[in-house]
Amino acid sequence: MHHFRCLSYIIEAESIASVAMFSLNPNFLNTNSMDTAKTLIIIPTYNERENIVLLVPEIKKVLPGAHILIVDDASPDGTGACVQQMAAFTDSLFLVSRPKKEGLGRAYVTGFKWALEHMYEFIFEMDADFSHDPKYLPDFLVAIQNNDLVIGSRYISGVNVVNWPMSRLLLSYFGNLGARMISGIPICDCTGGFKCFRRQVLENIKLDKIGSSGYSFQVEMNYHVWRNGCRIYEIPIIFTDRQRGESKMSTKIVREALVLLWKLRFASFFKRK
Repeated sequence: MHHFRCLSYIIEAESIASVAMFSLNPNFLNTNSMDTAKTLIIIPTYNERENIVLLVPEIKKVLPGAHILIVDDASPDGTGACVQQMAAFTDSLFLVSRPKKEGLGRAYVTGFKWALEHMYEFIFEMDADFSHDPKYLPDFLVAIQNNDLVIGSRYISGVNVVNWPMSRLLLSYFGNLGARMISGIPICDCTGGFKCFRRQVLENIKLDKIGSSGYSFQVEMNYHVWRNGCRIYEIPIIFTDRQRGESKMSTKIVREALVLLWKLRFASFFKRK
């Protein structure tokens, strides 16, 4: 049954994509002169089969020419096998299967290296659980034309988070506040994971030395981008909590991010010395 469901969704995605090419959606018109085949959307997965079969068609609606890379950490629910089934029906969906779960950060580093090897110009980070709405993808591509890193921000225009319990919202908000205070990074959403990089930004970061994951990974990447003097721009998004699957968020992850920032600040201080 799982295989049939995967196949039906990818067939639907291809038909939707062909219609979307002629859409009068104003967001699409802003990007239709760009070569979206140079765009790669990296989506790490672990037990996201239910979401991924829905997400791929939605991405193809708004960016029919973009390529998608799924980095799967040997999901027990068969996410990787499902993506393989879907990829058989399109030349714009790719899968990297890793032998075990090693965390979000390592998954993205794997995806970044794959993107650079295959000469993509614009490289996205995106969650598989629909907390990052695909409708914002064209806005990223417009903004990246004049910037080096574009971040989908939950906090650039107030607090735009839906369906989070107050405890988690406060954890995220004050975690971001602490990250800005410690690091000095002029970003409202330091821990957000909906991003678009120019390839040159990733080429200038020593990816093999990125050792963090989760919250820590996002903060560490932002810190290196900022320290390298790159142009960072935030666009407002509405972040909606996942409806399927389980969240990986915890207070431990936030603590790790703040400790990492202190280490990075001290390291940069002694390096200047």
